[in-house]
Amino acid sequence: MKILDLKKQYKSLYQPSAKKIEAVQIPNLQFAMIDGAIEKGSEPGNSPSFAEATQALYSLSYTLKFMFKKRKTNAVDYPVMALEGLWWVEDGFFDITVKDNWFYTLMIMQPEIVTPEIFEEAREQVRKKKGDSEMLSKARLAYFDEGLSVQTMHIGPYATEPATLERMHEFMAENGLKDSVGPIGGKHHEIYISDPRKAAPDKMKTVLRHPVVKG
Repeated sequence: MKILDLKKQYKSLYQPSAKKIEAVQIPNLQFAMIDGAIEKGSEPGNSPSFAEATQALYSLSYTLKFMFKKRKTNAVDYPVMALEGLWWVEDGFFDITVKDNWFYTLMIMQPEIVTPEIFEEAREQVRKKKGDSEMLSKARLAYFDEGLSVQTMHIGPYATEPATLERMHEFMAENGLKDSVGPIGGKHHEIYISDPRKAAPDKMKTVLRHPVVKG
């Protein structure tokens, strides 16, 4: 059986140092993605659609993994990668304490061996096993070309992220970098290395990433 060690291959992207901020060139990677928005009066921790999107992405990702692992010929094994989220607002008002105007794209990286046809086959398997859902139907397989970005590992609860983001912006100013513009620019990227349901808040690990341009 062939082994794809994705966590080792992309260690610099998913296990960066918490002690420093760094600029990195992110390659064009393939993801299973779902777009959504937090309902009014809710936040990610209690949003029904966010929970449904998370479940749909993990169901698809594990189904794909075992489809390849259980092949009678040319079997391939690989790890299911971390859940990631792109976050933004469209009303111009962003407040870390006010979360019901947040839009998101949730995503999990997929290896190159996952084709659109295999992705659709996995979707049908999930439907037969767990039933259909709006988020399962909305899931798509797409590439995400983030390019030059600034990143670091944030350790601690989500509520303390602003201090880490401030360090990232200081690094950008010192190194002649500024926010990227366009479809990717302005979106706050989090990679959830720790499971918030299991990890102690002060030990949670979250990669924070921000697309930038020189100048």
